[in-house]
Amino acid sequence: MMKFIDPHIHCVSRTTDDYEALRQAGVVAVIEPAFWLGQPRTEVGSFKDYFSTLIGWERFRASQFGIRHYCTIGLNSKEANNEALAEQVMEILPLYIYKEGVVGVGEIGYDDQTALEDKYFRLQLELAKEANLPVQIHTPHRNKKVGTSRSMDVCIEHGIAPQMVIIDHNNEETVKETLDRGFWAAFSIYPSTKMGNERMVEIVKKYGSERIFINSAADWGISDPLAVPKTAQLMAERGISEKDIHLVCYQNAYDAFAQSGQMHESDFIVEIDQSQRFNGNSVLRGGRDPKIEKLDSKIIK
Repeated sequence: MMKFIDPHIHCVSRTTDDYEALRQAGVVAVIEPAFWLGQPRTEVGSFKDYFSTLIGWERFRASQFGIRHYCTIGLNSKEANNEALAEQVMEILPLYIYKEGVVGVGEIGYDDQTALEDKYFRLQLELAKEANLPVQIHTPHRNKKVGTSRSMDVCIEHGIAPQMVIIDHNNEETVKETLDRGFWAAFSIYPSTKMGNERMVEIVKKYGSERIFINSAADWGISDPLAVPKTAQLMAERGISEKDIHLVCYQNAYDAFAQSGQMHESDFIVEIDQSQRFNGNSVLRGGRDPKIEKLDSKIIK
């Protein structure tokens, strides 16, 4: 079975059924960017608990289904517009970006392209430089082409090498400039918006597989956590080579985020032991027997 990485999926919004389906479809690792929760947070404590969940409970929960979980940590662009709160979040970010499993600063960038968004985008780029971490950039839904170009301009201005920057949520309008300037071009495959998998196939046919990769960006909205393996299947059906599919659906994402020093393919082989607990909590409910897969002894229960 072909292996996949989903380098942008909001697992805190997904169910255990999704984790099981991801594992069965061949997804061996996921990256979860910090983002907003659908409504604005009002206290810095909410960010502390959320970041702690990304590096703690969610990392454990993924492991219970045989998936290696990583994350990127940052102040998202929407909530950067609350200046008083943003200042407090900036103070705590250094406490989290150096934690185990954090493979980048993100997702950061622009939403409405306001002055405050620009301020905190720049401050977080400096944090990424200091920590030598990749940057995962959210490109805006409105005025995307302008916002994408501006994001890359600011990265260059701050001395961030393009190969350390993942430009996410690309589309047909932005991909050429992103690639021409040497950045990683990531695409979010949504069922009806951003990028559908039919459109993605055409982009790979036109631009090839160099520095291009895909993700599901699955969250609390209408989205598909299996977007990566489904798009891989469609690519195969449309005649795209297995080598190119591997690059777009696994290798390029790995190469981009492994620059953090936190991501290793040897760690993708995850033993399943659902008898384990995290802070006393288990993924099991209703007296279910724990699933156990020990790789050394090949014991499967």
